[in-house]
Amino acid sequence: MSPESIEKFNKLNKIAEPYDALLFDVDGTLADNISAHKAAYVATAAEYNVLLDDSLIDETAGWPTIAVAKEICIRYNTTFDVHEFSKRKSAIFIEQFIQQTQPIDYVVEHLKYQIGKKRIAAVSGGTRSTLTITLTVLGVLDKLETLVCAGDTPNGKPSPEPFLLAAEKLQVDPAKCLVYEDGIPGVQGALAAGMGAVRIDQL
Repeated sequence: MSPESIEKFNKLNKIAEPYDALLFDVDGTLADNISAHKAAYVATAAEYNVLLDDSLIDETAGWPTIAVAKEICIRYNTTFDVHEFSKRKSAIFIEQFIQQTQPIDYVVEHLKYQIGKKRIAAVSGGTRSTLTITLTVLGVLDKLETLVCAGDTPNGKPSPEPFLLAAEKLQVDPAKCLVYEDGIPGVQGALAAGMGAVRIDQL
């Protein structure tokens, strides 16, 4: 790791000290793959004759893919099957982009360092199939005690429901959980769940 990454790694370890469980977002937090996800959204939207401005993906960071698809329909005044769009986007991402996934080194190393010290889970708006491959590429799938993803709760981020489900599965008080995120919706959900939150992109 670079000196800057080591400094951030040490900072994360200090922030985590008072907590019993650590809940990690995946895309943009553990995985440096937001540009790949944006490209997959743009390619999928093009198949629906939508010229997508990928800044919408920054705005909706952490939302389930179906929710993003609904937002695209609203913004671009169009209609399509959001479930089909979601499946197609996942397929394009897996086919064309997923193997390019790189770790955000100081977050992945922090997760590995905390194994055995804290309970560890991932909470993401992505689909289970895509996340399983992403986490395998990063080498951390087998380090997680539980994985909460799109469809596991009635509402995704920024709802607190995914985070509360993860705490319930880990049998840890929400107040003793720390959430790692790279976007506003995830932080909103974490705080609504009564958890601590850290923006890894603002360390």
